[in-house]
Amino acid sequence: MLTTVAATAAQHVGYWGGAPFWPFFIIFPLMFLLIVGLVISLVVRRRRFGAYGPPWAQGYTPGAGAPGRSAERVLAERFAKGDIDETEYRARLEVLRANRPEV
Repeated sequence: MLTTVAATAAQHVGYWGGAPFWPFFIIFPLMFLLIVGLVISLVVRRRRFGAYGPPWAQGYTPGAGAPGRSAERVLAERFAKGDIDETEYRARLEVLRANRPEV
């Protein structure tokens, strides 16, 4: 009887057709960790930069000021801080408005 069981077990290759099963113990957890890491990084990126992506993806150049910050706004901030007086502010504002590009 024992020889019959041994002979049957030796002939049976298993459900997977004789393929080794051990790589799945490594591949599945690694794939799971990769997918979880990808989801976490996307959530962190979306929270950090908002729905529109990072500033450098929107045409922002360092040193040029924040996006949407016009020259008139910068001039008004300098006037509010006291860097320039009223006559200089009005003269520069007039120059800015005279040289405004056509949209």
